[in-house]
Formats: sequence, C-alpha cells, structure tokens
Amino acid sequence: MENRVCPECEKPVFGRIDMKFCSDGCRNAYYNKTNAVTTNYVRNVNKILSKNRRILTLLNPDGKKKTHRDQLLKNGFDFEYYTNTYKTKAGDLYHFCYEQGYLLLDDGFVLLVTRKNE
Repeated sequence: MENRVCPECEKPVFGRIDMKFCSDGCRNAYYNKTNAVTTNYVRNVNKILSKNRRILTLLNPDGKKKTHRDQLLKNGFDFEYYTNTYKTKAGDLYHFCYEQGYLLLDDGFVLLVTRKNE
C-alpha cells in the first residue's frame, strides 16, 4: 500500500482510494491557486464588459440614440471589448455588450441601440 499525500498541505491522505486531498479546504485551496490566473483574467474581462454595458445603458435610455464617440470615451468605455457582433444585409457592423449595442458612424459619431428580447 502506497502512502498518499495531499498536494496542498502534504499531510497523509486517508480514506477512499481515489481521494487526492486530505480535506475539502485543501482541495478548494489547491484548485483556486491553480486557476487563479485564468480566473483573474476572466474577472477583469467581465468587469470591462459590465462597465461598457452600464455606459451604453446610461447614454441610451430610450433604446436608440446618436452620440459622439468622445462621450463614450469620457465615461470610460473600452471599444476593444464586446460580447458579439451583428452584420446587417447592408454591411453595417454592430457591436454588442449583451443587449446594448453600437454602430460606428462617420465623423466620430456612434449610433446606440438596444436589442429587443425575443
């Protein structure tokens, strides 16, 4: 019989043969450390997406509005982050942060839209 040790605290592991950790606490701590870099990245991206959505919602309370790009930037909007795109038959490309979207227009203007729930 081999001696098994917990990969988190290095204490002996007793119990079922497939147990890897001595306790739930050690198992959670181990996986939290292992996934910390990925989790932090996802958390940061979600934070940016939420902020973008909040800005679009704030500037577009009625569902459709034209505003200048600088207005979005002034509020901290990050044009690099969006959840999806939609290309119309006319070739216009809308970017969306969840249900809140925008279309880049000429001369620095942006058309803000809200996608209706279907």
